[in-house]
Amino acid sequence: MNKSTFSLLSLWLFVGVLFSWFLPVGGPLAGAQATAGEIRLIPISGEVSPSMAAFIARAVKETDGASLVIFEMDTFGGRVDSALKIVDTITSLEVPSVAWVKTKAISAGALIALSADALYMAPGTTIGDCAPIAVGKEGPQMLGEKFQSPLRAKFRALARKNGYSESLAESMVTADLEIVAYEAEGKTLYMEAQAYEDLKEKPEHVRTVVRKGELLTMDDVEAKGFGFSRATVKTTAEVAGAMGHGALPVTRVIPSWSEGLSGWILSIAPVLMMIGLGALYTELKAPGFGIFGIVGLSALGLALFGHHIAGLATYAEILIIVMGLLLIIVEIFILPGFGVAGISGFLLVMIGLILSLQDFVLPDPTLPWEGTLFRGNLLTVVISVGASVLMAVMLLRYLVPAMAGRVSGPYLDADLKASKADSEETSRIAVGENGVALTPLRPAGKAEFHGEPFDVVTQGDFIDRSDPVVVTAVEGNRILVAWKGPSSESVS
Repeated sequence: MNKSTFSLLSLWLFVGVLFSWFLPVGGPLAGAQATAGEIRLIPISGEVSPSMAAFIARAVKETDGASLVIFEMDTFGGRVDSALKIVDTITSLEVPSVAWVKTKAISAGALIALSADALYMAPGTTIGDCAPIAVGKEGPQMLGEKFQSPLRAKFRALARKNGYSESLAESMVTADLEIVAYEAEGKTLYMEAQAYEDLKEKPEHVRTVVRKGELLTMDDVEAKGFGFSRATVKTTAEVAGAMGHGALPVTRVIPSWSEGLSGWILSIAPVLMMIGLGALYTELKAPGFGIFGIVGLSALGLALFGHHIAGLATYAEILIIVMGLLLIIVEIFILPGFGVAGISGFLLVMIGLILSLQDFVLPDPTLPWEGTLFRGNLLTVVISVGASVLMAVMLLRYLVPAMAGRVSGPYLDADLKASKADSEETSRIAVGENGVALTPLRPAGKAEFHGEPFDVVTQGDFIDRSDPVVVTAVEGNRILVAWKGPSSESVS
């Protein structure tokens, strides 16, 4: 089997494996539907991420028929886009829902907790502090008004939905807000200090509950006092009892193996992309090896599998990447050089990889975190591609020559024995002459010296067409050449 046939078959196998993984019937996301008179307990634990959002979406789909859904909160937060997805999933529930803070619901976790129909907290737990931040060279930095404004709007909407104080909810996002409280008609009311100052008739006994420069973070007692938490309870059984369903059985939903694998894959996605692209490039440049193609396809396939389970990579992104790889193969084996097909293929692979890291095509200007995420994904892919090229160069320079003779294939010895040139030809060329490669030298091919073509071989290096070469030795009927770069010196 020749090299191009192997590569094409490998890619079609790659596509087939991906489609077999992603078929919904009997796939890894299948689960048991809830039954009437049952309580579903869905844990929200660890970093808020695309894989968590995918798990929550799957778990919520299986709650039809349940009497109550309890979300067990234990998170410091995470990605805003994933948190908003989870919020939309929870608010679309037709089944009554309750968030129970088992240990903490910080940052994006607070946003998720407030999206349920009711909130309960365990003793000593905390909730709040949802300011958007970015981690830079100087450590975590709070993002500005452009990021805070849409988040405040979401907190206001959730507060109105559940009867919480909108001002207190907003103070979880923005530290510049100062919130005061006063009594009116037997109720405690909260408002921004500036709005209070604008009142013509100011109520008496006003006190500051959130100082300017602070983000609202509450323990279970404070959350109950501020009207967020209904009660402090120790167990989910107590939560179910408080909601009037204490006699019903509780079924805990756990992530499937594929959802757990997806979270791990997302954490190492840049490394997988680097290995995949680097190994595939090595496969295309090193004739006779199949192991690099297998490793490259497996790494890219694993990365796309994880992204697909997390709801990021769809069939469209997978098809774009496969089309890009096919165009690159066409450029190498059918249209030598690096022209339209090669550039188009490279761009398609880049675009596909970027899209596989996000659930949107172009960032929405009204959602500023999408722009930040897009720039981060672009940088991730560029670094992965650059690292893959460096990896391929190192493999071709050191590993491939070391494997010659240990792995079956048409290596240097076979090529040198098959290359022929008669003595009359070798007599017309001398060591040190400079020329140009007429064909890719891998390692045998043709080169032009003083206007004439000659059959030449390299000493194991691979030289592209049109690259400058220099004659290093004439041994019998063999003409040995080497690449003559800017720093190369002619042999005299």
